[in-house]
Amino acid sequence: MIVRPATEADVEAMAAQLCRSFYDDPVIGHVFRNEARRTEGMRKYFTSQMRGDYLPFGGCYTTDDHQGAAIWGPPGKPLLTGLAGLLNLVSVLPYVAAHLSATLRLLSLIESVHPHEPHWYLATLGTDPSAQGRGIGSALMRPALDHCDAEGWPAYLESSKERNVPFYARHGFQVVRELPLPGGGPKIWTMWREPRPPDL
Repeated sequence: MIVRPATEADVEAMAAQLCRSFYDDPVIGHVFRNEARRTEGMRKYFTSQMRGDYLPFGGCYTTDDHQGAAIWGPPGKPLLTGLAGLLNLVSVLPYVAAHLSATLRLLSLIESVHPHEPHWYLATLGTDPSAQGRGIGSALMRPALDHCDAEGWPAYLESSKERNVPFYARHGFQVVRELPLPGGGPKIWTMWREPRPPDL
């Protein structure tokens, strides 16, 4: 397995893989409630996320066989908030229009607790269900975490599944908040990682 920086040519395959990885995700299910249109809406979301917000900053990684994807925002990458954030998600609006208010409240809450201190932000990490348990997720995290440790940057993420919290903890992340989402939504776990000193 080879982990490498993603390019524009990888986006469609990565989006398709992330759709499979996140189909049963509680937060995705809360946002894309129409099961018949969920995969299509997710594909629009992940494609917009990469092309419009993350790929230009060089924080996206994939595997040679597109079995996994990591979407990182490096320090200094601005968060798309307010109108800019909405414009980036225009293609997703038809899939969440029936409960747009709840979706906007969710995005606003997640934005409100996002740290202001410069850090690497793990926006999305997913492994194809057929390939889970093989260390792909850990391998995809390694390039950014190596940057964190070498350059002294902290890292931040939101976990949408409680069962993934121990996985992230093994990589040095600690839970900051257990946050119930508005509109009767599920919980998320915000997690923070201080840089690890180099081995002596």
